[in-house]
Amino acid sequence: MNDLLVTTHTPALRSGRDMRTYGIARALAVHRPLILLYVRFGPPEPDEAFRTIPGIELREVNPSRGLSRLLAFSRARLAGVPDDLARGVSPELSATASTLADAADCGRVIADGPTAGVALAKLARRRPVVYNAHNLESGFRHELGGGRDREWRKLRSFEAGLLGRSSESWMVSDADMRGAHELCPSAQLKLAPNVVDVRSIQPIREAAPEARAIFVANFAYEPNRNGLTFLLEEVFPRVWSELPDARLTLVGAGLERPPSGDPRVESLGFVGDLARVYARARCAVVPLLQGGGTPLKLIEALAYGLPVLATPRAIAGLEVRDGTNCVVAEGAEAFAHELIEILRDGAPELGRHGRELAEERYSIEALATLLRP
Repeated sequence: MNDLLVTTHTPALRSGRDMRTYGIARALAVHRPLILLYVRFGPPEPDEAFRTIPGIELREVNPSRGLSRLLAFSRARLAGVPDDLARGVSPELSATASTLADAADCGRVIADGPTAGVALAKLARRRPVVYNAHNLESGFRHELGGGRDREWRKLRSFEAGLLGRSSESWMVSDADMRGAHELCPSAQLKLAPNVVDVRSIQPIREAAPEARAIFVANFAYEPNRNGLTFLLEEVFPRVWSELPDARLTLVGAGLERPPSGDPRVESLGFVGDLARVYARARCAVVPLLQGGGTPLKLIEALAYGLPVLATPRAIAGLEVRDGTNCVVAEGAEAFAHELIEILRDGAPELGRHGRELAEERYSIEALATLLRP
């Protein structure tokens, strides 16, 4: 028997969304063979990390263009699906998933994200389909881009329907569990937190020589861009007033040009070898003011044993203790104060306890235990 995981993007490791998919795929494949069915979107080929998961089979679907895709989009809109999600619906993905799900050896069918949930809506009428939520979408999207109340109500209605028709929904945090229950009291919910491959990460043992902070994120995501603005315009001017040599390294795609002309701000773009850049920093910062779910890059920084400074919003979905596993600060003045202390004095115990938490709660092995069939 095998499980079927259906996603609407090429399996790669370029964003938090990709890392969520990877963690779920790794955890599922611990128990039995897994077919990962995907539409090519984004990178042209799957990453080697996905290809080498023991027991996985990757199957690509070529989506149609033109009239067929337009009809699928129109039908999804008429069914109440928000436009940005309806655009990703592929009739070919739906048909292939249905064929694979009908095979005698198919166990669980999992829709990876809301657009995959739309693609499998018809299938969910005749057999159980699990929904793997990356976020509680209606919990934060209205905060972005000047969202209107009518659009937010439409999103809530869509998401309530998705939760209601799914045999089970895997939520990333207790906060999202509570929000999902409020949205759809009849939904069957399971906590399946974001995880990283902790075993493959060697923790950093020695403090970096420079007073350098690192912010790793996909800067195409609006909450990350807003967090970066918070750092550059409100936090680091305060830091530099006391530590003029302090530096900030930005890692991740989505910045078309350097966000600052200050030579103390380094923008590296996408980096394959994160261990090297984490080792150059004394701490990681996660300055999210908006967004939902749990930032995977925060969990990754914990796994590296690097002290982490975060906003309350960033840690809202995590079982962390302020002052034990990380430091939490709200507002520019408090954030800058804590950052100055860590950059100047270090925080090795904080990093060690963060690594321990990642091993215990946010590893592939911990998630596999939760998702045992």
